[in-house]
This record gives sequence, C-alpha cells and structure tokens, in this order.
Amino acid sequence: MDLFSHSWTALRAAVADLSDEDFAKPSGCTGWLVRDLVCHLVIDAQDVLITLVTPAETEPTRDAVTYWDVAEAAPTGDDPLDALTVRLAAAYQEPGLLKFHLDDVGSAAGRAAELADPDLRVGTRDQVLTVRDYLCVYVLECTLHHLDLIAHLPDATQPPAEGLARTREMLEQIAGTAFPASFSDRDALLIGTGRRAPTDAEKAELGESAARFPLFLG
Repeated sequence: MDLFSHSWTALRAAVADLSDEDFAKPSGCTGWLVRDLVCHLVIDAQDVLITLVTPAETEPTRDAVTYWDVAEAAPTGDDPLDALTVRLAAAYQEPGLLKFHLDDVGSAAGRAAELADPDLRVGTRDQVLTVRDYLCVYVLECTLHHLDLIAHLPDATQPPAEGLARTREMLEQIAGTAFPASFSDRDALLIGTGRRAPTDAEKAELGESAARFPLFLG
C-alpha cells in the first residue's frame, strides 16, 4: 500500500515538474507525446477511483502478477482507445490544464488508496482482486509510465528505487525467469518490456532467457 502511494506521488511530482515545452516531446510509449501519456495518467487515476469503490463478493480471480495479459506484439498506437487518448490530450490545448486535471484527480486517487482496506475485494476488467494486489498492479503501471514520461528528459527525476525493484520482481515472475544480477532494475525493465533493445553483451548475459523477452503487458 505504501509503495503504491510512494510511486504514484513520485509520478505526479514528475509531471508537475514538466515545462510546457516538455509536453510536446516524445514519450517512451509508441505514438504518444508526453502530453498524451499525461492524459492517459488522468484516465489511470479515474480507473483507481472507480475500482476502489467497486466491491466484489466473489473470491479473487487474479493477483498482482496474474492480472497482466501478455500480447504477442508491441502496441502501435492505432488502438481506438489509444487514438482517443491522443485526441483528448490535444483538446486540453494548454499543458497547465492537463497538469491541473492530473493533480486534481490524481490526488483524489491517492487519498482513496490510503483509506482503502487492503483486504477488500474489488472488481475491474471482469476480474476480482484484493485492493492490496490491485494497487501492486499500479506500482508496475506507475513505474513503467514514469520511465516512459522521462524517456527523452535526461535531467528528470527517476522513479523510486523500491518501485523499480518491485516492478522488476513482478516482471520476472510474469516471465518465469530472472534477469542477470548485473542488470540494473531500470535496464531490466526497459529491455524486458521492449522499451529498448538489449546490446549484444546484454543478449549474451540473458542467454536462453532472451527468448522470454520482451513482454508486452496489457
């Protein structure tokens, strides 16, 4: 629970630190500018709020690791929801309005998470998870999108170290294999999710595990 709060707060702080010019730069998400990614984060905040007030009576069907579906190919940006996100982001026109909306809805999502019972079962995407597992899902989401946000902003603040470590652990569990110990958490996540290609040396270190990556999570 605390790790979600820390990761979510750090991500929103990184957005708050962006200059207006930064919003027009590319993000680490294929086909999205930084402004499009920030708009997606608003939708993420809404998803957190909706899910935390959608209790479920049945037993959990997924946990923080099994929640994720693995696609066969990377997203292209042509998905209708992705395209809608781009149009919504453009409608804000002024980056300050987008910042304000994320701060407003994002702060509410953060407070709702702090108040939630971690053992409560909630429903989302036709699945049931505990609040604890659901917020752990969002540690991975926050961490990867924090890396996406700053992909072309070399001076920006990195995601929290503990969020990087926990996300690496979950990605290894999803893949069923571990990254080499020599890989930093950041490099493991970028390579493991196809955000950058491994070097020849990194491929050699991965060995047979290289065939398990990248994972395209959805």
